[in-house]
Amino acid sequence: MIELLYFRNSYPMTKLIEVKEITKKFDDITAVDGISFSVARGELFGFLGPNGAGKTTTINMLTGLARPDSGTISIGGVDCSKNPKAAQSLFGVVPDESNLYPELSGFDNLCFCAALYGMGDKERRKKAASLLETFGLKEAGHRKFAGYSRGMKRKLTIAAGVIHNPPLLFLDEPTTGIDVASARLIRQLIAELRDTGTTIFLTTHYIEEAERLCDRIAFIVNGRIVRIDSVANLLQPVKGMHSMMIFVSGMKPDLSMTLSSTFPDLRFSIPSGNMIRVESGAPIFVSPLARFLEDRNIDVMEARRLRPSLEDVFAQITGIESEKMKKEKEKKGGGS
Repeated sequence: MIELLYFRNSYPMTKLIEVKEITKKFDDITAVDGISFSVARGELFGFLGPNGAGKTTTINMLTGLARPDSGTISIGGVDCSKNPKAAQSLFGVVPDESNLYPELSGFDNLCFCAALYGMGDKERRKKAASLLETFGLKEAGHRKFAGYSRGMKRKLTIAAGVIHNPPLLFLDEPTTGIDVASARLIRQLIAELRDTGTTIFLTTHYIEEAERLCDRIAFIVNGRIVRIDSVANLLQPVKGMHSMMIFVSGMKPDLSMTLSSTFPDLRFSIPSGNMIRVESGAPIFVSPLARFLEDRNIDVMEARRLRPSLEDVFAQITGIESEKMKKEKEKKGGGS
């Protein structure tokens, strides 16, 4: 378990972050357009949106790397609009690309970060050793950071972000581009940080990750927040939804339109060349669909019922399919 100075039940659930009507433009492009939100102490707050939606720009403004053109930001009661650096001791930042030093070892990187926050030599060495063990990097601690795998680099960057025991942690796409095992460990570490009282501001394009981890979520599209709510409330509209994915071979053009006219009570979409997604407010029966497809020389390979999820909500609210968003992010491998 990660040791921190702030615990979930040791303070009232007051606002740690308060943002009012912030806007940021780059030339003629409005990256963030008058957004407002707040984050409570001890909350894991998800910030979701497609590539280019304004997620990273928002984090940069919250952490003092960029100034809003208008609006106000308060962190821990400190007005960061007038003095962006004033609240920096209150938070750690884990960017989507590591900002640690490749020529230093993992241990030395952590000690250097601790020194920046004024920790004494004995304290920072002890904390660095503890975090290396906690994050599964003890054996690699004295190797140069440049030689770490991408997953190891991400874990050490998170460790560096919490070395000074901040009450608030900004995580920008923490599991993008890393292997499954490392991503699972990082999600576990994030959950532990939240459970021990750290307030976490998380941006991710993995909607299932946000559903699993977050207390509340904001959807941002084209620089504007289109919805903020708890995960439970966001999922409420899809609780009665029935979904199925049918895997086929021999897909025909305009099949979705043909299916819709034949089965008007069902909604159809074609996520890829061999998949048909079916949705309905009532249970979906496979047999009539399979017979219809096979009569048109389309072989049904598999039919799988889907659990309603936050991905369905995201698609409804934003009109953006989560798989498309995921592929865009992984293809560009860049900011948001």
